[in-house]
Amino acid sequence: MITRIVRVNPENLEICEIYAVAKSIKEGGLVAFPTETVYGLGADALNPSAVKKVFKVKGRPKDDPLIVHIADMNEIYKLSREIPAEAEVLMKTFWPGPLTLVLKKSNIVPDITTAGLDTVAIRMPKNEIALTLIKLAETPIAAPSANLFGKPSPTSADHVILDLFGRIDFIIDAGETHIGVESTVVDVTTIPPMILRPGGVSLEDLEAVIGRIKLHPAIRAKGKKVVAKSPGMKYKHYAPEAKVILVEGSPEKIERKIISIIKKFKRGGMTVGVITRQKIFYPDADIVKYFNDCHAIAKNLFKTFREFDALGLNIIVAEGVEESGLGLAIMNRLRKASYKIVRA
Repeated sequence: MITRIVRVNPENLEICEIYAVAKSIKEGGLVAFPTETVYGLGADALNPSAVKKVFKVKGRPKDDPLIVHIADMNEIYKLSREIPAEAEVLMKTFWPGPLTLVLKKSNIVPDITTAGLDTVAIRMPKNEIALTLIKLAETPIAAPSANLFGKPSPTSADHVILDLFGRIDFIIDAGETHIGVESTVVDVTTIPPMILRPGGVSLEDLEAVIGRIKLHPAIRAKGKKVVAKSPGMKYKHYAPEAKVILVEGSPEKIERKIISIIKKFKRGGMTVGVITRQKIFYPDADIVKYFNDCHAIAKNLFKTFREFDALGLNIIVAEGVEESGLGLAIMNRLRKASYKIVRA
């Protein structure tokens, strides 16, 4: 397959640049496009044969549902047969934005899009390119992250090219995404609502609007024995080729533990990279990436995984962060990517 790359300036978007990509969606094609979170791999959400290609190209299990992206809030009333009051409030507060709502699906949504479930995950992205593409395609777009299944999510078109070039019809290149981790997914079919995947909208922000929200147990664990109502719940995700060791605990103890882990693997002839929030040099490490806050970590986490893989590192040691604000999403991604979690 020939993959066409369409480079656009997000600050000066020309609609004509998106026409051919939207036409491809209408014809059942697959396209990668930027959102504010990560790049998505899009197909017509209402076309079962097109959606089937998404699973095939990604190597994604068919029991892992997709998120349906819309450009008009009113579309939700066509895709869902029941909109709880909490959903209405969340939509008005956080859309467009990095929030996905799980609702009872309508009959127009194919079973393959929802992995056979009677619920559908829907969001309205806060990205002018994504919104323009959906509008021009004149259909909701089902879009998981535009990477091979299980790999780090793509936060630039370069990442998409590495994984999917020659497998899909178009890649829209608009530079790096802003948030860097996927949307928060909230199941509003339960009482109280439940976060199935933390992301760009924090638990604290959600509770400030609608009150108490539960966290699904899979958020803080590998969570393989669950019915996946949302992407990122059931399988190992976001993992680089290097083995990730996540170190949790107090900052002082984390530092000592990371030093000992680095020395252990270096003695074994392995190369080690470190991701940290503390300004610590770690002289025995081959490379250290320092990020001063959770927003910087979220924006650069998947990018750093891919950079470390490009360097051929064997081990990535990642420092845990507090599970407040964006930290909950970061820790969820690190736990899903890790082969080992260590308490300091």
